[in-house]
Amino acid sequence: MKIPVDQLIGRYKDNLFAIAFNICKSEADADDVVQDTFLQYHLTEKQFNDEQHIRAWLIRVAVNRGKDINRSFWRRKSVPLEEYMETLAFETPESENLFEQVMKLPEKYRLVIHLFYYEDYSIREIAGILGVTENNVKVRLTRGRKLLKNAIKEGWNNDESTDV
Repeated sequence: MKIPVDQLIGRYKDNLFAIAFNICKSEADADDVVQDTFLQYHLTEKQFNDEQHIRAWLIRVAVNRGKDINRSFWRRKSVPLEEYMETLAFETPESENLFEQVMKLPEKYRLVIHLFYYEDYSIREIAGILGVTENNVKVRLTRGRKLLKNAIKEGWNNDESTDV
């Protein structure tokens, strides 16, 4: 099975961009990752089982390409998180704060949290995408959640101390 690239772009470009931005923390690099991912799909001779297989393959390619960019010698200057946050619309201040805290996590925790909560992947699927064990994904989720909890708690404590 092979779905035309233009259909996949319409369905997955925003998700791939979010994943790439989580890794690269740069809009320009994330755009490059998305473009490279769809180009690689277009050029591949691989046949896929179904659309979920294609989606997982696209995410794996985007993750690997993002990591390649981070390791490259010519790493470009990234966009500050605050500048990127200004371009996003959040439903509540709490969701904006949560997103900001997620973006501050180390990459290995940030990525599994994004795939689990925002992309609705199972632990098994994330393990396959990232090429790690299911136990490793569980550990990263647990540690990422703990870091988020502590960061959010710290923010609440700081808010309470300034209100007094």
